[in-house]
Amino acid sequence: QVQLVESGGGLVHTGGSLRVSCIASGFRFRDYTMRWYRQAPGKERELVASITNISGTTTYGDSVKGRFTISRDNARNTVYLQMSSLKPEDTAVYYCHFRRDLVDYWGQGTQVTVSS
Repeated sequence: QVQLVESGGGLVHTGGSLRVSCIASGFRFRDYTMRWYRQAPGKERELVASITNISGTTTYGDSVKGRFTISRDNARNTVYLQMSSLKPEDTAVYYCHFRRDLVDYWGQGTQVTVSS
């Protein structure tokens, strides 16, 4: 059974840093591109960052470039999102995601709140 379990969210002040993690199970983690999405209240879910399976090539949404870093540890089946210089507009629920055979899998999400 596929599972994605996020952790590490919390409350942080503007300018602070936070790292969220996603532990994967039930599939060959090393075979898939992993992504982080976020969804703020009243807004659509948006892609934050992605990392490919083999080369580890990363891509970022424009709003987080230069501030967030995605990484993965295939030995631990874990993908990370290191967030720095946080802003109140980064407040959202952050979700881990991958797609297999055109099916999207999501974690339950972890709340990140940035206070001004």
